[in-house]
Amino acid sequence: MKTLEKISDFFGKYMALIVLVVAALALFVPRSCLWIQTSWVNYLLMIVMFGMGLTLKLEDFKLVFTRPKDILIGCLAQFTIMPLLAFALGKLFHLDAALLAGVVLVGTCPGGTSSNVITYLSKGDVALSVGMTSVNTLLAPLLTPAITYLLLRTTVTVDPVSMFLSIVKVVIVPIALGFVINKLFGKFTQKLVKVLPSVSVIAICLIVAAVVSHNAEKIMTTGAVVFVVVILHNLLGYACGFGLGKLLHMSVPKTKAISIEIGMQNSGLATSLAGTAFPDLAMATVPGAIFSVWHNISGAILANLYNRWTEKSESK
Repeated sequence: MKTLEKISDFFGKYMALIVLVVAALALFVPRSCLWIQTSWVNYLLMIVMFGMGLTLKLEDFKLVFTRPKDILIGCLAQFTIMPLLAFALGKLFHLDAALLAGVVLVGTCPGGTSSNVITYLSKGDVALSVGMTSVNTLLAPLLTPAITYLLLRTTVTVDPVSMFLSIVKVVIVPIALGFVINKLFGKFTQKLVKVLPSVSVIAICLIVAAVVSHNAEKIMTTGAVVFVVVILHNLLGYACGFGLGKLLHMSVPKTKAISIEIGMQNSGLATSLAGTAFPDLAMATVPGAIFSVWHNISGAILANLYNRWTEKSESK
């Protein structure tokens, strides 16, 4: 078990670099990853969500009642700032229907477990981060399809009911199963949780490899515009979250958590939904895959910057 924990620590520490290497391999040598089928994406995401469920406890949801204002702010910000930024950037850069749908899906999805890790590394309010991720994920079956429909209804055909059922199957059911198992077999799952980072990183890498390798030619011909939009979407999310925290006079740890939670999305879910909700728009899966790579890199950099901010604040 100790060997597995060391391997898991390695995956957790170098997650950004590992995902980047896999993405580059899938893009420039797509044949090396074509054996990974895009039909696996849903199942791989279910593994990640099941792992998230194993880490959840009732205490994580008590925050909703003990700090409802913080959770409400995080929820409102998550489902307004990122969707509107996605739509605005898509229109500003004149993205075609498929790429616009993919970018908007990234924006309407909740934050992912990566945000909790980056908040921890940033010395932010981890409890708030986990609380926001948990609540926003539970709200996603309703809000993600609804907001996606409102933003894209005049551009592409959106089936909110199909999206709702897909999120329930891929996200809610695995999380609920993991939560129940953690509740019943807590001692066992506490040991298992220590090796979860490696499982999650492998699953995310396989998702990225599948989507990028099967769309490598289209990604290369699309040019830099989709990369620019994805990067701006992520960075503006961080900035808006930081600005919101400052505007509301939140503490430094809370401001970090809000910033990271808003900027980092469950891009794996966006990729999965794009494949099921827009089967005729192959490129809709690409923004989610690129976001999966980029936000891990930017998150690692942001954690470093936020730590320096904390050190300067403490030295004054």
